[in-house]
Amino acid sequence: MAVERHSNIKALELDDTNAAAVLKADAASAGPGVTEELTTREHPDLFPTLATGKQPQILWLGCSDSRCPETFMMGLQPGDVFVHRSIANILHPGDLSSGAVIEYAVQHLGVKHIVVCGHTSCGGVAAAMGNKQLGILDPWLLPLRQVRERNLEMLQSLSAESAGEAALKLVELKVRESLNVVIQKSVVLNAIQERDLEVYSLIYDVASGVLRELDIQDSQDVIRARLIAFKAEV
Repeated sequence: MAVERHSNIKALELDDTNAAAVLKADAASAGPGVTEELTTREHPDLFPTLATGKQPQILWLGCSDSRCPETFMMGLQPGDVFVHRSIANILHPGDLSSGAVIEYAVQHLGVKHIVVCGHTSCGGVAAAMGNKQLGILDPWLLPLRQVRERNLEMLQSLSAESAGEAALKLVELKVRESLNVVIQKSVVLNAIQERDLEVYSLIYDVASGVLRELDIQDSQDVIRARLIAFKAEV
């Protein structure tokens, strides 16, 4: 069944490419078709075309960090990606802003891909590992600190060898946590089953500009429980 393939978030089987390349190719097929430097002189029809509407194929759920612009990272153009960004890419289950973005993108725009992307050298992750009071950021970072608590022994073991390794592991765990929030939404589960919506989990290395896909797979029991608990009839 389609839900098994997509809810598993299995690694893509691609030849000499990666998930970012697949997303770029799919978005380009629905966009204005430009591949060179974005200038009004070289592409005079781009902005008039965008003014008539949009047909993004990708929903990007990423971090607010200024070093992580999603269109630049994937080599895409304005209009290709529908975007929600937040500090440390944290998705609160009850957050109306991210929830509305996900529902609109999936149900009304009909995006084909959802990307949950974390990145290295994340300030939010560093803050969550720092044990300092941060005012309004404290309740926002709570889900990230809860992930740290659940994996504290492993993270402390990594910190003893390399603080950077521990931070990277927390970034990966946080992406998994945000991914769970996405695939627990009924609108996403319905789209996975009905029209093969794809969901990806990526890590962006700010030092190299490389996007890496996480290999996250759920057991059939986990998938079945998720459908029973979260999938609602339309």
